[in-house]
Amino acid sequence: MAPIYSSSSAVSTALLISVVVSFLMAASAGNFYQDFGITWGDGRAKILDNGEFLTLSLDKTSGSGFQSKNEYLFGKIDMQLKLVPGNSAGTVTAYYLSSQGPTHDEIDFEFLGNLSGDPYILHTNVFSQGKGNREQQFYLWFDPTADFHTYSILWNPQRIIFSVDGTPIREFKNSESIGVPYLKNQPMRIYSSLWNADDWATRGGLIKTDWTQAPFTASYRNFNADACIWSSGASSCSSNTPTSISPSTDWYSQELDSTSQERMKWVQKNYMIYNYCTDTKRFPQGLPPECTATTTS
Repeated sequence: MAPIYSSSSAVSTALLISVVVSFLMAASAGNFYQDFGITWGDGRAKILDNGEFLTLSLDKTSGSGFQSKNEYLFGKIDMQLKLVPGNSAGTVTAYYLSSQGPTHDEIDFEFLGNLSGDPYILHTNVFSQGKGNREQQFYLWFDPTADFHTYSILWNPQRIIFSVDGTPIREFKNSESIGVPYLKNQPMRIYSSLWNADDWATRGGLIKTDWTQAPFTASYRNFNADACIWSSGASSCSSNTPTSISPSTDWYSQELDSTSQERMKWVQKNYMIYNYCTDTKRFPQGLPPECTATTTS
């Protein structure tokens, strides 16, 4: 027998559902006006369509950039990017989390441009307490200039996972037990910029930026931060688990299951082109401890 509701009960239920749905939508849909501020570029960065889209441009005079209004201490950050098309040699589109100062923490995605028809290089790095040198580089299995793709950083107390369209490409685990500092005490903002780096970005600087192709433009949409916001010296999450994050807190203890590990291995086998953990010439005194302990992938 179907349950019978009074009219007031039905109205209350409908209102509650409406409020919950609205809350979830607000939590999952970012707005560039609300979430970010343009920091440089003298008009070359533009927020469009009522905050739904953002574009960065680069010409011979200047690049451009933006940063988040919030600082975060752990979270899952998603952004969709469409990279500079055509001959993008010499350009770098950077999208990263960072704190400030000489002992800063940082989690990097950098997209190194290339000649038309040659693949972009996705450059990743992790800095902890000012120390980086943890580069891993990849080709992508699609054209990142033809459409938007989602680039994600999951950062929790146990690990950092870099993902592309939901496929994990890299994992950096907490290795404090063997003396490797982990990113756990410094809140970080989200930054992005488009700039000229033709002294190193493409084939070690051999290929220079072709300014006849300018302006170069990268596009952004569908930002989402399911994260602990840091404000006035305190986190929006409790000391143990997030309490005020929506719509999900799974990321706080998330790890790679067997399927995700296999997908990451597939990417690394087929598309990784540089891994600091195998560069014995670079580290003649021995590989970094997190490499030999197999705690980073």
